Amino acid sequence: MLTKNRPKNLLITGGAGFIGSNFIDFYLKSNKTVKIYNLDKLTYAGSLENTNEFKENERYKFVQGDICDLRLLEKIFNKYKIDGVINFAAESHVDNSILNPTPFISTNINGVFKLLLVCYKFWMKCPFVSKKGYEDSRFHQISTDEVYGSIEKGNFLETDKYMPNSPYSASKASADMIVRSFNKTYGLNTTISISSNNYGKNQNSEKFIPKVIECIKKNIEIPVYGDGNNIRDWIDVDDNCRAIKLIFECANEGEIFNVGSGNEYSNLNLISIINEIMNGNSDRAKVLFVKDRYGHDFRYSLNCDKIKTELNWSPKKNFKNSIKKYVIIKT
Repeated sequence: MLTKNRPKNLLITGGAGFIGSNFIDFYLKSNKTVKIYNLDKLTYAGSLENTNEFKENERYKFVQGDICDLRLLEKIFNKYKIDGVINFAAESHVDNSILNPTPFISTNINGVFKLLLVCYKFWMKCPFVSKKGYEDSRFHQISTDEVYGSIEKGNFLETDKYMPNSPYSASKASADMIVRSFNKTYGLNTTISISSNNYGKNQNSEKFIPKVIECIKKNIEIPVYGDGNNIRDWIDVDDNCRAIKLIFECANEGEIFNVGSGNEYSNLNLISIINEIMNGNSDRAKVLFVKDRYGHDFRYSLNCDKIKTELNWSPKKNFKNSIKKYVIIKT
């Protein structure tokens, strides 16, 4: 497979968060020449503890700041000669977006727009004409399967319509459309990855799997929306990081790829799996059924034939083994 994009100075936004910190660790180990600049606002979802494994690496530098700060972005691009961007920065908790959608619109839409503006300014002479030295510079957007909405049967293709149902997913869908427009209108080199639910090291405690583990560990009730039968596809964060790297380095510009693993479980089934790992039996853990979330999507499912065929990617992690290892580490 021919590598098309190999940045010298890569800006990772949101790199103190869950997926971003895992990706930085993975990319520094797999690319021995790249310099990575991590821009993170350090909201509640980001922590410098997530960067402990690589914070002393001489090819890594942390910058605290907001992707909505245009002056800061321009300063970073100027000072460090940024020639690649992967955007992990996002407000990502659906419940929070229902309570207060404002920060989701600000970060997930306006922040992405500011990043694209700066990429265009520093990499392009004019539409479809790159500046010397930036011919292969690429902006990659991290998206979510929630942009498609819910599906009862089958799975979503990259060509399916976006039908987001929460302020969070709507903000991510909007960002994807803006990324697409910069590629189609200005010729900016962009790609997008749409992944299913991730799990793994550094995941925030508000997310479902860490919350389940913590509740079982404390022998307290696990709050579950509705009847607990909502279905999600779960992917190990390491598999997603490999997919992102492949798309960023090797995919044709303007392309969008679904990234999932086919590990579809209802919330109740997943609780049972985790409980069995922790307690040695499959008896139902203590569950507290609560009023269902507004606009709650029933099932997400991605067709990943495109990335498997075009980039020769497939998930390597066996779910049962991977989730067991993660649960043991957390407990």
